[in-house]
Amino acid sequence: MADPSSYRPRPGEIPDSPGVYKFRDEHGRVIYVGKAKSLRQRLANYFQDLANLHPRTRTMVTTAASVEWTVVSTEVEALQLEYSWIKEFDPRFNVKYRDDKSYPSLAVTMNEEFPRVQVMRGPKKKGVRYFGPYAHAWAIRETVDLMLRVFPVRTCSAGVFKRSAQIGRPCLLGYIGKCAAPCVGRVDAEEHRRLAEEFCDFMAGRTGAYLRRLEQRMHRAAEEMEYEKAARLRDDIEALRRAMEKNAVVLADATDADLIAVAEDELEAAVQIFHVRGGRVRGQRGWVTDKVEEVGTAGLVEHALQQLYGEESGDAVPREVLVPALPEPVDPVAAWLAGRRGAAVDLRVPQRGDKRALMETVQRNAQQALTLHKTKRASDLTTRSRALEEIAEALGLDSAPLRIECFDISHLQGEDVVASMVVFEDGLARKSEYRRFQIKGFAGQDDVRSMHEVVSRRFRRYLQERQRTGEWAAGEGPEGPEGSGSTADGTVDGVNGADGVNGADGPAPAEERGGNRPPKFAYPPQLVVVDGGQPQVAAARRALDELGIDDVAVCGLAKRLEEVWLPGEDDPVVLPRTSEGLYMLQRVRDEAHRFAIRYQRVKRSRSLKASPLDAVHGLGESRKQALIKHFGSVKRLRAATVEQICEVPGVGRKTAEAVAAALAQAAPAAPAVNTATGEILEDREDR
Repeated sequence: MADPSSYRPRPGEIPDSPGVYKFRDEHGRVIYVGKAKSLRQRLANYFQDLANLHPRTRTMVTTAASVEWTVVSTEVEALQLEYSWIKEFDPRFNVKYRDDKSYPSLAVTMNEEFPRVQVMRGPKKKGVRYFGPYAHAWAIRETVDLMLRVFPVRTCSAGVFKRSAQIGRPCLLGYIGKCAAPCVGRVDAEEHRRLAEEFCDFMAGRTGAYLRRLEQRMHRAAEEMEYEKAARLRDDIEALRRAMEKNAVVLADATDADLIAVAEDELEAAVQIFHVRGGRVRGQRGWVTDKVEEVGTAGLVEHALQQLYGEESGDAVPREVLVPALPEPVDPVAAWLAGRRGAAVDLRVPQRGDKRALMETVQRNAQQALTLHKTKRASDLTTRSRALEEIAEALGLDSAPLRIECFDISHLQGEDVVASMVVFEDGLARKSEYRRFQIKGFAGQDDVRSMHEVVSRRFRRYLQERQRTGEWAAGEGPEGPEGSGSTADGTVDGVNGADGVNGADGPAPAEERGGNRPPKFAYPPQLVVVDGGQPQVAAARRALDELGIDDVAVCGLAKRLEEVWLPGEDDPVVLPRTSEGLYMLQRVRDEAHRFAIRYQRVKRSRSLKASPLDAVHGLGESRKQALIKHFGSVKRLRAATVEQICEVPGVGRKTAEAVAAALAQAAPAAPAVNTATGEILEDREDR
């Protein structure tokens, strides 16, 4: 790990002008490329106290061994150079988009003497007109088949074209009128190119004028009693209209636009693009990326624009580009797009109307693409097996952890403290065995002590259930006086029957589990994962040691740097960023976080609905929110004096006295206690 001060440039060396900079590692490989309006100000941000840097940025600067820069004249030039270097060096800390699949496009090879219409994939070539991309190649072929009746452009390969020219006989398409047969001289190169240009104009959305011309020719032929010609033109018009119907009208003003939407989480992001030409969706494509560097939606949009238009010809850049968030700053990107197009480009966020509605559709597609990507990655048996093996190897386990339980703590400034437990078996979530806990008393002020309490409570129940399971095996059976699947305190499988979570995120009812199946807490995990670093891991391990449990492994996954911590170790285990084992641990951790946040929000909404401030006459919602925002919580507001309450804008002394009196009368009641065991019942949501 390098010290950034060892390669920091001397003061005054860095110019105060636009430019592009490269960080290199000790082997000379470029690991990050960035641009800046002022190189001096931007690079100074990297050489500050490491504690103030974002963890991903900290990792980058400690991996690097040198930095260099290139000065340019404008921010637009900086944007262009940055894109070129990212494509050339493929830096590991830059955002890298990859196609989630290979999309076919309709291509017209205008760079050939006799242009050819074909389906193409892969990188685009200079001098070739592209339309799409399309979701399926068969959709392109159906469209082309309809249009060849009107625009009989060559579709054969170079070998077939050469062979037909040698023998002086066209192929089948030439005989049935779907090719102008330039190979045998039926049309010359100039006339065939005109057909190809008309084909391209029609595909680009300029359809209305051409259809009107065909209709005029059809009526003229009918008036001149050339009925066969009129019938052929009628069929041509119908074929073109069927081809147009394959692309639904989405914008009534015949707009040419690209709509870009982004769906993201902490680890990955999906980008979806709809290509609208002439008011119709002419193509769609999508990308998925790992978020290696610290980047928000605006940064993802900027990278998507670079990849989308960096290698495109100017006519591929539409007049409007609609995005969910504008790059920062937006002017250089807009100028770069205008330079690519050769005319002004309207880069903006749609606010209302049809374009806003279409953007929401693109956003739903992006979210679906991200969900599908994660589902495919998680559901693959081979991938899951490899992930579990990598976890076992990294943590030094004797075998793969087939059952993993993860714990997370969630609260809002010490109020409504809750915890979650999620279960993964064989790499898949077992939502019927998720659990949620309430934390009360002193532990709510400390995540470490909260983690100790939750792990202790979960495994105390495990020991109790194991003992009860042994009694069932001895002949007592579950149909005793306590009832099927019930515990001594009357709850069902660890969750209060009245307030428990059922369905997708909670335990199944007792009657669905089968009468002889032991309660779920009787199954121990091979691995306990906690959301946190060394302190949380130590607390979980201490809780297990106090209960005499030594056959359950413990680790923690710290956010941001994604380091894996083991009990008693001073240094974390760092798994490769592309490791399937790390990806599975992240999924488990994120699911526990999601489940805890959901429960905490439910608790918070209940407390807000039953706020003691509701009893204060004349205190409206605005001043309630102002009081909570000023003090942070009802608990702190209750401890405040009348003079301190008066400091809140809009709250006078009379109102402050009423608030203090109402909070004093609504002091929290003492928790209920189980008279048999002396334990705090805590709403029994973990019973």
